[in-house]
Amino acid sequence: MSRTRVLVLYGGRSSEHSISCVSAGSILAAIDRDRFEPVTVGITREGAWVGHPGDPADLVIRDGRLPEVGEDGPAAWLSLDPRSRGVWFTDENGDRTFQSVDVAFPVLHGPWGEDGTIQGLFELGSLPYVGSGVLASAACMDKSVTKEFLRDAHIPAGAWYSLPHAEWGHPRHTEVVSGLGWPLFVKPTRAGSSMGVSKVHGPETLAAAVAEAGRHDSHLILEASVEGAREIECGVLMGADGEARASVPAEIKVREAHEFYDFTAKYLDDSADLIVPADLPPDVTRAVQEMAVAAFRALGCAGLARVDFFLDATGHLLVNEINTMPGFTPISMYPRMWQASGVAYPDLIATLITEALARA
Repeated sequence: MSRTRVLVLYGGRSSEHSISCVSAGSILAAIDRDRFEPVTVGITREGAWVGHPGDPADLVIRDGRLPEVGEDGPAAWLSLDPRSRGVWFTDENGDRTFQSVDVAFPVLHGPWGEDGTIQGLFELGSLPYVGSGVLASAACMDKSVTKEFLRDAHIPAGAWYSLPHAEWGHPRHTEVVSGLGWPLFVKPTRAGSSMGVSKVHGPETLAAAVAEAGRHDSHLILEASVEGAREIECGVLMGADGEARASVPAEIKVREAHEFYDFTAKYLDDSADLIVPADLPPDVTRAVQEMAVAAFRALGCAGLARVDFFLDATGHLLVNEINTMPGFTPISMYPRMWQASGVAYPDLIATLITEALARA
């Protein structure tokens, strides 16, 4: 039997470039090579596509050093001709080769990858791909749009306010922002891995938090902090039959060194406890799973998503975010939740590829 050729695409222009590389390295280390033949392409921080070795040993965080895609290697272009799905490579001598592919696995986090842009490129070339489509990817990437979809679906999402960074300081926004209370979170609307996120306890540090978020995106979202809440996550996975199902929930407990689950706590030090499965009463577990699937459907997602919740002190659930391409290392929450639900990491990869082909 011929193997399915999978374009594994990673890196990218977003601030989550290195985390994308780590996720891809984990997938390349675990993918079933008897069934799948990876074709590896990296995107540099500047946006150049290159044929990349895809060695899992190089796509890791080592001694605090984050991996990245360099410009060494042949230039790569995705074919947009539906009759010839694949990638063109041009070496330093100008010689061109073509590698056909059957399906794409865009292991890209953040803008220019998780936001509908790369999905639109695949649509132009009629190339099947893992994950949500153009609209759902764009909607889930933008935290304010996500919350609007959730509100319309009557799914609780907490108090929030969004505005363009350029309009910060305009009087018409001041009253609404002050109504959120303290503390509050300031975030870029379109970023991940907690990049540019700050917890603000009072007006004296608000401007600095806004400036930091503005370095990552032109739009901001301010969210009322849910003090004392537990951070619960749940994975959603769509099978080849089109049915979405939820994993066991998990919980993140951040230790005192960090006020919240920021980039350093996620990736660079051991300052958070990831509890899989979460210690929840059966009825709360069911509610998390049902709301995760409902949110997945409300945004029109496909393939996979990680739905993040707050469970407040009164027992009410709020959806915080929906991540359509969550971190994908074996120790990341999404794969760990599915491992605890009976789906091993290599099988999770195979399920996603199979679903993408079935949906095409």
